[in-house]
Amino acid sequence: MMRLMLAGALVLLAGCGGRDGLKPAPGQSAPVAPAMASRAPTTDELLTPPPIAAPEREDELLKRSEPREDDRFDLPPR
Repeated sequence: MMRLMLAGALVLLAGCGGRDGLKPAPGQSAPVAPAMASRAPTTDELLTPPPIAAPEREDELLKRSEPREDDRFDLPPR
């Protein structure tokens, strides 16, 4: 019985791997073209984030080393 359940789970899991092109839901239409665009964007263009969504990382936060000013709110614990 356990083997049958495991085989059924594997068959269902294998069905999840099917890849088809994305299509609008039944009764829905694809997004319209933006106001000044010559054509509507494709699915891949809509799913690709713009470069500003993942900016490059800048590792060097300090440009030069300088001593910190005294912080009057940096008090010892009571």
